Amino acid sequence: MGRFVVGWLLPLVTAVACGGPARPVEGPAEEASRRVTLSVVGTNDLHGHVRALPVFAGYLRALRARRAADGGVVLLDGGDMFQGTLASNLLEGAPVVEAYEALGYDAVTIGNHEFDYGPVGPRPTPSEPGDDPRGALRALAAAADFPFLSANLLREADGARVDWDNVTPSTLFERSGVRVGVIGVTTEETLTTTLSANVVGLAMAPLAEAIAREASELRARGADVVLVAAHAGGRCEAFEDPFDLSSCEVDQEIFEVARRLPEGAVDVIVGGHTHRGVAHVVNGIPIIESYAYGRAFGRVDLVVEPTADRVVDVRVHPPRDLCAEGAPDDGDCVPGTYEGRPVEPDDAVAGILAPAVANARAARERSLGVRVAETIGRSRVDESALGNLFTDLMRAARPDADVALTNGGGLRADLPAGPLTYGALYQAMPFDNRFATVRLTGGQLASIVARNLRDEGSFFSLSGVRARATCQDGTLAVTLEREGGEPIGADEPLILVTTDFLATGGDGAFAALGEGAIEVEDGVPVRDAMAEALEARAGELRPDALHDPAHPRVRYPGERPVRCE
Repeated sequence: MGRFVVGWLLPLVTAVACGGPARPVEGPAEEASRRVTLSVVGTNDLHGHVRALPVFAGYLRALRARRAADGGVVLLDGGDMFQGTLASNLLEGAPVVEAYEALGYDAVTIGNHEFDYGPVGPRPTPSEPGDDPRGALRALAAAADFPFLSANLLREADGARVDWDNVTPSTLFERSGVRVGVIGVTTEETLTTTLSANVVGLAMAPLAEAIAREASELRARGADVVLVAAHAGGRCEAFEDPFDLSSCEVDQEIFEVARRLPEGAVDVIVGGHTHRGVAHVVNGIPIIESYAYGRAFGRVDLVVEPTADRVVDVRVHPPRDLCAEGAPDDGDCVPGTYEGRPVEPDDAVAGILAPAVANARAARERSLGVRVAETIGRSRVDESALGNLFTDLMRAARPDADVALTNGGGLRADLPAGPLTYGALYQAMPFDNRFATVRLTGGQLASIVARNLRDEGSFFSLSGVRARATCQDGTLAVTLEREGGEPIGADEPLILVTTDFLATGGDGAFAALGEGAIEVEDGVPVRDAMAEALEARAGELRPDALHDPAHPRVRYPGERPVRCE
């Protein structure tokens, strides 16, 4: 394929042919007639927020009408489609598949949270003979009329790609006379960012290696363009110029992947996983990622000459928010216009989703008997009022525990001010994690806290103890004390309660503990036990009573990651 010059929200002007001079896009009528514009539309990290999909369908209708005369639309998803809302989770993701079929998705990639449902049925992890740890995911894929893609998901035993019904490394199809190849890949973090019991026996190949191999095969099979749907992402803040990476964190996973790919292997990457915006060109490859929860979508327009086997121009669009005002989840979304047409939610897609939305309504509106005085905020990387509240509730639900610990990555939404409902609690903690009990010493817990402070990832919130970290002779030293001020000795035994995700390997929290130190419950989800604890306490929740920045539960020098140099 030829390389290109990107026309950033400007009329398509020039193209660079491989090994030749720049050529105008507008040429003789017979040449221009061969050119096809493909609009590659990417979504990612829907996490079950199905109420956005009827609005998104309105945008697709407008774009498909625009492309009817000169090309077509390719619709891809970058993974993490299902887990996150009652409407999706109560039916193990089936409403998302049904709506995606109606929207006309061409392919989706598998995200790390696609493994969260575990076996088919209510158990989140295998517990009975014959339980398939990937049963729910495999059932969703088998039922879909579009392919699930993952070129780097392997069997640990022999290194072969997984062999599941309707799960394939890539797909090849024709759109408006253009042969389109699509490759799917999944973040290499997958094995440590979902329940370990559900990914047992799996391995991950490096993304760039898998993409390069599959792209070569697709080109050999006649692909005019090669696209990637990747559950791996980046982080950028500004979108005025796709070549300007100054607002981006350039060491992000998908950027590193793009830099490792051979020139001309891939034409567009649709990313995901980081829940951030990207509309940038890295190593000549346009990359789009559009936040999360159905808020926005991304788009890249490719002008292709199929008979000449080349892309002659590209336009990269910034992430497009669905709502100019309001939000789909609140039911007050005002979408405005797109491609010169008013955007109206699609009644057919809304009808498909209506039973799932109605099914979830009663559970969502259930009152927990407490009032939130002011918004209780979350943070993935620092101590927060929400993290402290959740660990307090975990310890209240398991009063025999000395300590409770949870991770910032599991906090997915703030608790809004007003009467607290189960639906708001569910949005804040949508994962069906079970309790796990960990028996360890004060010294082992201090080491876990120190390791977490040296890391830039998910922050560990604590209840029942206070931690103080200081730099001593170039080393980060952590001391612990109980809430009453009594010091905790290095050899003092402690009972810690946490989630099964963390206890079984997630975020590397307890990897160094010996066998037999961890016991996972097969009971109600942590979230439901916290709901019972809230109903028992009643009253009012105030964020300033949960987190005082001047007196944090975990005190440390500077900012994370802490460096003692």
